[in-house]
Formats: sequence, structure tokens, C-alpha cells
Amino acid sequence: MEDRFGLTRIYHAEVPALLAELAAAPAMERLKYVGMNCGCEYTAFPRFANGGTYSRWAHSLGVGLIVWHFTGDPAQAAAGLLHDIATPPFAHVVDFLRGDYLTQEATEDGTRERIDGSREIQSVLSRYGLRTEDVCDYHRYPIADNDSPRLSADRLEYTLGNAIRWDFLDRDAIAAIYADLRVGVNEEGAPELVFGSPELASRFARAALACSRVYVSDEDRYSMQALCELIGKALKAGILSPTDLDGTEPPLIAKLEASAMAEEWKSFRAMNRTLRSNAPPDTRPWRQIPAKKRRIDPLAEGLDRVSAWDDVFRAGLADFLSWKQDEWLLGFSTGK
Repeated sequence: MEDRFGLTRIYHAEVPALLAELAAAPAMERLKYVGMNCGCEYTAFPRFANGGTYSRWAHSLGVGLIVWHFTGDPAQAAAGLLHDIATPPFAHVVDFLRGDYLTQEATEDGTRERIDGSREIQSVLSRYGLRTEDVCDYHRYPIADNDSPRLSADRLEYTLGNAIRWDFLDRDAIAAIYADLRVGVNEEGAPELVFGSPELASRFARAALACSRVYVSDEDRYSMQALCELIGKALKAGILSPTDLDGTEPPLIAKLEASAMAEEWKSFRAMNRTLRSNAPPDTRPWRQIPAKKRRIDPLAEGLDRVSAWDDVFRAGLADFLSWKQDEWLLGFSTGK
């Protein structure tokens, strides 16, 4: 199983049979060829180009293991593992394509249908006494998912997964952070993953904020918009079909590379720099690109959320949330 950084073994000592069997279903194996970073990893921006592979499959297995570790509940863990089953190639780029810049939830459409339509998943669920209804909506399980800025298994996994790839945290720090977590009760009386140590809560919160800045960085937003426009153009030209968005990234890329849009794909891949402007200064493809600001403000046991008592984090979070995203951006290649 994909585990480059050994995070699976941190999340839980072994993969329970239920999760292993679900993860091996073809409908889930498809996610091994759908990336977590929404096509940015195909560009030449150093952070993304050097970050290595991080698939939706690895993320999904991680979420399932985290939920299992903290709840021991098969339905909740399976729902966590299956939550991204409908994610299309390039993930949230398709949200951009559908105009869903700020919530980025359109990619969840079809989760129930994918689960219902998988003979292998239905067989596994039946053997463990589960139904589609139990596992098709992870939003119903607060440890698996909850509203931002709370900490859930989903946010925890993609934060740790990206933080280690982008050198915000190393494996030892992640192991310490994870070991400090437990299930507590938040200010609304709902279960939530909380920290026992204020120091580790702060360290995680600051790493999560560093990741949040990357998710709405100029490089990230421009890459997603450029790829959105490229995919939209390919669909309109008949180079790609809507069914290609049900598959994986490699064959979709192969179609682009073999088409009249090969040079446009090559130019997308070569992008390694961005510029900002208050207004478009020339006829190049400058874009205004709003995007969802993902954030986590975790709880420390007995101390409220980190922003209530960590001045540095509070100031950083306030600054992040104040970003207006109204500048014009341009991505291009320096030819290096």
C-alpha cells in the first residue's frame, strides 16, 4: 500500500480487514491515479514539483485509519475511507470548472452512486453488516468530518500529508502530534479531536496555517484556474468527453498530449512563476481567482481553541483571513 512517509503506521498499527478490502475495490483503486493537489503537481512550481506523489487513495486510507483509531466504529471508518470515491481527475479543478470556487464541494456529487455501483464494495459492506446508507455521507460523523475551523480526521490527514511533503513538519513531529490527540467534546457538545498538550496544539495549528497559505497561494490558484480553462477548452473541442472526468489522470493527460492542445498542456506544465497586478497591464491571460480559505483552529483540552491563547497563531490566522484575493494573477514559465 502507498505509504511513502510511513504515516499509515502512525495512524494505526495495522490496517483492519474492512478498510483493506474496501481500499482494494476497483472503485477505490481508481483514486491511486487522482492526485491530492489538484493538478498543481504537474506544474514546475518548485513546491509542487518537488512534493512527490500524494494520491486521493492514500489520503482516503489515512482518513479511514484515523477514524478507526479514535472510534473503533466500522461504519464511521468506512465512511471516512469512502468519502472521496467520486473525486474526478484533478479534483477541485472540476469545482472551478463548475464555478464552485469558494465551497469546493461539487466533487462530492455521486458518492452514493459510486458506492452503490461497485459490486466489490457492496460485497464487502454486506459481509460486515453495513449498508450504503451507513457509509455514503461522512458528514454525519463528527470525527470524520465537521465544519471548519474544527479538527476532523479528513482535515487532520491532508494537513499532515501535505505538511510532511512541504517540510512544515517531519515524521517525528507528526508522530508526537498524533499521539497527543484524543476524542473530546467541543463548545457545542459534539465530539471532536482535541489536543492534550498546548505546545503540540500550537505546533499543529501553525503547520496547518502554513498549509492553508499554500492552498490559496498565487501558484496554487493560478495553476487550478489555468487547468480549469484548459480542461474546459478540451471538452468543448471534443478532445475530452465528460466520461473522462469519471476516470483517472494518466489517460486524460495522454489524450491532451496526443491532441492539438499538446503545446498548451506543455506550457501549463512549464509554469514556474507568477506575477501580481492591480489591473491587467497587457493582453496576457491575467486572472482574478477567488478560492476557498481552508483553516483549522484546534482545541487544546481545558484551554479553548488555539487562537484564544496563542498570540502568534491568532495574528497569523487573522492576517490569512484578511487576504482579499482581488489582485490579478499571471502564471508563466521563465524557461529554466
